[in-house]
Amino acid sequence: MKKFVVALLLFVISSPTFASTVGELDLTSSFVGILSLILFSFAYLLVIGEEFIHLRKSKPVLVAAGIIWFMIGWVYTQHGIPKEAEEAFNHNLLEYAQLLLFLLVAMTYINAMEERGVFERLRIWMIAKGLSLRSLFWLTGILAFIISSFANNLTTAMLMCAIVLKVAPNNLKFINIACINIVVASNAGGVFSPFGDITTLMIWQAGLVQFEQFFVLLLPSFVNFLIPATIMSLFISNQASAPITDEDFVLKRGAKRIIFLFVLTIATAVICHSLVNMPPVLGMMLGLGYLKFLGFYLRKSLPRSLNKKRTQAEILKDDKALKSLGNIVPFDIFDKIARAEWDTLLFFYGVVMCVGGLGFMGYLGLVSELLYSHWSPTYANILVGVLSAIVDNIPVVFAVLSMNPMMDLQQWLLVTMTAGVGGSLLSVGSAAGVALMGQTKGKYSFLGHLKWSWAIVLGYAGSIYLHFLLNG
Repeated sequence: MKKFVVALLLFVISSPTFASTVGELDLTSSFVGILSLILFSFAYLLVIGEEFIHLRKSKPVLVAAGIIWFMIGWVYTQHGIPKEAEEAFNHNLLEYAQLLLFLLVAMTYINAMEERGVFERLRIWMIAKGLSLRSLFWLTGILAFIISSFANNLTTAMLMCAIVLKVAPNNLKFINIACINIVVASNAGGVFSPFGDITTLMIWQAGLVQFEQFFVLLLPSFVNFLIPATIMSLFISNQASAPITDEDFVLKRGAKRIIFLFVLTIATAVICHSLVNMPPVLGMMLGLGYLKFLGFYLRKSLPRSLNKKRTQAEILKDDKALKSLGNIVPFDIFDKIARAEWDTLLFFYGVVMCVGGLGFMGYLGLVSELLYSHWSPTYANILVGVLSAIVDNIPVVFAVLSMNPMMDLQQWLLVTMTAGVGGSLLSVGSAAGVALMGQTKGKYSFLGHLKWSWAIVLGYAGSIYLHFLLNG
């Protein structure tokens, strides 16, 4: 879940939507403003170079955010208006806290399902089928598209990549093309669901697009995956892969109930936001309560369950089952919380505060004037998608929300889609691509992805065209 992160900026209490709050002082041409801009740029260069310098991405942005807001506080104190800077900081912090808790619950459920063996069981089932390479190419892509609509794209991509590496470990051409397909599918699948991608979640929680309205992006996002997948599939052999049946895996106790509670939690969050006008985080925290009660039940009933299974194994003289019973670890909800992507969550705290500070100084107003006043919103939103292939889509969308340009529903849906799928244009444009380059140890690479970028661009253009055709 390397890039699974959260953010909002300068929430206006009387309105459910974002507004670009600008401070009383224009600091865009001041020494403090220019120094802040340089500091953030340098910090983000370190974030981009994380793969090469092995510096956790949260560290530079945390330092940059602290220094930027310290300088803002100092300037406003010197002018005798420290309260305004403090209130702006608190607005950022409040919205970050809401989405921090929201995603913490989502991550906890995904970790719980992973620990109970849900994803491993799916992997083994697919490997055992002995599908042809072309069929496996399509199946991993379609499943990546579906799963990423409720799980983050990085977890989804790594699960599908593990299957590809298992069935064709030495077929470098197939691995590279299959991984590209998985990355594109994982990014596209998160577009039409508020739970699929953090940028979609940000736009939903801002009240700019209602929950059910995102589903009109289903066909455009599927076309974004379908066009390059169809082209690339023509270059894959249709030879059969040998089924691998030496793995025996059984879901751990409570796995199906956790899946049910996750669906119930999503429904609760939607109801809280749509029917009672409360933040979705209320429903997610209630859902965490569901999981905690289930965890309590699983721990309390574990001895009885073990005794029952041990008796059955002794009757059947199943030594393997008896041995596995001795390795069972009680379900621990706090272990699942601890395994959340804390570096990623802290990274986005830094991004929220850095971008929020620059917006408070007046820089986002300048960018908004350049993009959305001098350009058509369509061209600006298409550019947002292209930028997402170079810079992480989270700060890009965060900046757009902070600018709060005057756009209709069609344009907010467009920027939702372009920001979500734009990262597929390059292998380094999304968490899924970066993770798979490491997972495959060079079998899927930047240049290997770049070779097929023309096909991905066709899918990008096709999805935009279909969006205007269907939702214009």
